[in-house]
Amino acid sequence: MAPKKPLCLPALLLPLLTLLLPQAGTRSFVVDRENDRFLLDGAPFRYVSGSLHYFRVPRVLWADRLFKMRMSGLNTVQFYVPWNYHEPEPGVYNFNGSRDLFAFLNEASVANLLVILRPGPYICAEWDMGGLPAWLLQKPDIHLRTSDPDFLAAVDSWFKVLLPRLYPWLYHNGGNIISIQVENEYGSYRACDFGYMRHLAGLFRALLGDRILLFTTDGPEGLKCGSLQGLYTTVDFGPADNMTKIFALLRKYEPRGPLVNSEYYTGWLDYWGQNHSTRSISAVTTGLENMLRLGASVNMYMFHGGTNFGYWNGADEKGRFLPITTSYDYDAPISEAGDPTPKLFALRNVISEFQEIPLGPLPPPSPKMMLGPLTLHLDGDLLAFLDFLCPQGPIRSILPLSFEAVKQDRGFVLYRTYLTYTVSEPTQFWVPNNGVHDRAYVMVDGVFQGVLERNMKHQLFLMGTVGAKLDILLENMGRLSFGSNSSDFKGLLEPPILGQRVLTQWLMFPLKVDKLVKWWFPLQLMKRSHPQVPSGPTFYSTTFPILGEGGDTFLFLPGWTKGQVWINGFNLGRYWTKRGPQETLYVPRPLLFSRGALNKITLLELENVPPQPQIQFLDRPILNSTLHKTYIYSLSPDTQSASEPMELSGH
Repeated sequence: MAPKKPLCLPALLLPLLTLLLPQAGTRSFVVDRENDRFLLDGAPFRYVSGSLHYFRVPRVLWADRLFKMRMSGLNTVQFYVPWNYHEPEPGVYNFNGSRDLFAFLNEASVANLLVILRPGPYICAEWDMGGLPAWLLQKPDIHLRTSDPDFLAAVDSWFKVLLPRLYPWLYHNGGNIISIQVENEYGSYRACDFGYMRHLAGLFRALLGDRILLFTTDGPEGLKCGSLQGLYTTVDFGPADNMTKIFALLRKYEPRGPLVNSEYYTGWLDYWGQNHSTRSISAVTTGLENMLRLGASVNMYMFHGGTNFGYWNGADEKGRFLPITTSYDYDAPISEAGDPTPKLFALRNVISEFQEIPLGPLPPPSPKMMLGPLTLHLDGDLLAFLDFLCPQGPIRSILPLSFEAVKQDRGFVLYRTYLTYTVSEPTQFWVPNNGVHDRAYVMVDGVFQGVLERNMKHQLFLMGTVGAKLDILLENMGRLSFGSNSSDFKGLLEPPILGQRVLTQWLMFPLKVDKLVKWWFPLQLMKRSHPQVPSGPTFYSTTFPILGEGGDTFLFLPGWTKGQVWINGFNLGRYWTKRGPQETLYVPRPLLFSRGALNKITLLELENVPPQPQIQFLDRPILNSTLHKTYIYSLSPDTQSASEPMELSGH
């Protein structure tokens, strides 16, 4: 009989390794109602979590931000999934590059962070349309966030793509997702459609199974319509709120189990034209300490805010339309540039009283760079590039069509008509029913006439001869993202009126500005004659080298008015220097070419250029330069009401 081969070492070790490795079947995260706590793998567990949005941070910086969160003492990261970021068109999905949320889940795992996932379908997040895709509004009668069959069909289709991909990442399957939120602050929405919430809960269960902990989150006033039997109820509130009173209210909906604040506000968002929001370190740390003493689990919103790059910012409707700034710094413990702040160290000290903090120091602030001033050169006014911006040509209609009707989700649409009669005296030009959504730049025969703005500026006075070309560039400033807001259609929602006549016969040009900047401008487009003193929508650009390694920096645009800026083809976001409070735009170091290579910066200035068209790169941000008090415009045309504080309720 042939001798048996000796077992090799790997074969001997395999059973031992199998015993030592954590088994997916033994992993669990559950609610222990009897003892008012969570259990992780059967042991008492409390999460101290922070919010970080992968879609507001360049992918190359994910690991850095997550590592800093873990070193701050957090054991969990909470984040949303914006549907509109991943399904740009119906049935077209994008999980590549900065949209690869599974790579982000992996980075969180490497950083030893558990995950609380908030996939919506609505997320708020101060993100465009609260994460819902704008293409939903191509059905103008759709009722968002309800049992409307059109809405549910789109939601079901999306989640049947997303949720199965998340299934392997559930904690009991060996991943790091310990719980998943159903919808988001639904009690703040006017519909209060329990059938819709039950549909979502059933869909999540069908696709994710029974073992994952599903929960809801609402402000105290939203618990009635936002909670649902079978989903664990949590609440959100900030340092200034009455913790005892709110947790007592939560107990009416969730009598047993751990207390959870799913959004404990470390700061707040910023609106254009208002002061930069801050929350004091002492208030934030005291509130956190009080909750941890109660044994509550807490998620800090935000722990690192990041940036609303491109056109992704949302907006609120509180007395008037309030678009949110490009910066989402949020006065968070980790700054927009990823640096630890005094607030972080103070919170870390509080956390260390209740659980072990990882050994080792936090990384220091990243290197910062100053450069400039640099002079920008005129490329030409926007109208001169119309053939490149809209190569397919215009859409024709008797009455103007919305962005949604011409399938333009974000950015700009140019509306054009021709005067059929001469207007020899300054004549009122306006759009009824507050029908400019959101900002209109008006030109007659290429000459800039002024701006109309939603809720704030309702009329101009125009002149022109018969046949004169009337151009209206419409800017989408971000769709409403919070609460009881209705569908937020963009563009000219009513036909404009000049004098007593309704203007008809419109040409609409959906503009591909990002493609022009990224692909066509480098081709050195044919030079055109330029006006001596350009005004209105105009492109400027320059190139510049960075000697050495460079660093993070902040783009400062002194004297510029309002517009959009690109660096090396990347849409950095909106600037609105004349309104503030944000005066600089964060430029992450990975966007820049170093060691003498040429970088290109392009500006689309929408209104007025300074006498010296220069920019600078600073080594620190300016986010709080609104010198006046917060103001609100009344709804009467072109008048400003007395200053009064804005209510900062609702997230």
